[in-house]
Amino acid sequence: MYVATLLTNPKTPSLDGALIDSLRNAWGGGDIQWLSPDEAAEFALPAVPANRWDVWADLQKLGVDLVVQPAEGRRKKMLLADMDSTMIQQECIDELADEAGVGERVKDITARAMNGELDFEGALTERVGLLKGLDVSVIDRVLNQRITLMPGGRELVATMRANGGYAALVSGGFTAFTARVAELLGFEENRANTLLAADGKLTGDVQRPILGRQAKVEALEQISARLGISEAEVIAVGDGANDLGMLDRAGTGVALHAKPSVAAQCDVRINHGDLTALLYLQGYARSDFAQG
Repeated sequence: MYVATLLTNPKTPSLDGALIDSLRNAWGGGDIQWLSPDEAAEFALPAVPANRWDVWADLQKLGVDLVVQPAEGRRKKMLLADMDSTMIQQECIDELADEAGVGERVKDITARAMNGELDFEGALTERVGLLKGLDVSVIDRVLNQRITLMPGGRELVATMRANGGYAALVSGGFTAFTARVAELLGFEENRANTLLAADGKLTGDVQRPILGRQAKVEALEQISARLGISEAEVIAVGDGANDLGMLDRAGTGVALHAKPSVAAQCDVRINHGDLTALLYLQGYARSDFAQG
């Protein structure tokens, strides 16, 4: 059995019951279950519809996300999450670069790297090099003034942990940021690169080895093995090319507001919902959410 989940932006909930009913009837689905009024609903399916992606494309135009997945095992025991543009709304290195006066140059490199056009490690080294001489105090200023959490993140982490899940934050960014974000959101573990500094200023380099795409896969392998769970029991979320390895390996890999070239390689794509979409995909109703 399979489950079709439809959801929309929680800020402007506009999910049409007649639309869902029509789709359910066309696909021979089961009873509609509303997970949140006007925002998220699901119904069972006997098989994956042949026209799933055509319907998905039509629904995207209406501001609706559609995910079809196996019903069995969809509630996960671990959350593995990217940070930049996933658990927070910014790219930390871009914000630091703005403070260093090289914002536009770095943003261009970041966008190309996240789209898979550039080697991640080379792109990171180049961008960090442009931060050389920046006062380390700028990190706290960026954290306090520029970084905002992605909507739904607190509820996602809190609800999974309340139901026995484990939450790990894995980033190609920097520990100075993941430590704070992990604490704010309730993650139990965080991994990222370490910016090197001397005499109160950034040296323009990061500690080796650089944590990139493979490091995220290794985090999935290592943490799931340590917890004694299978990789199929993990839900992973990210938006960039360096997330594709862990998104492919996890039981459910969610491309959240992802670059088009990244989303195209993932079966689970959330473009309109926020991070609470990951709870709806697991069958949680809004009434089940824990508050972070």
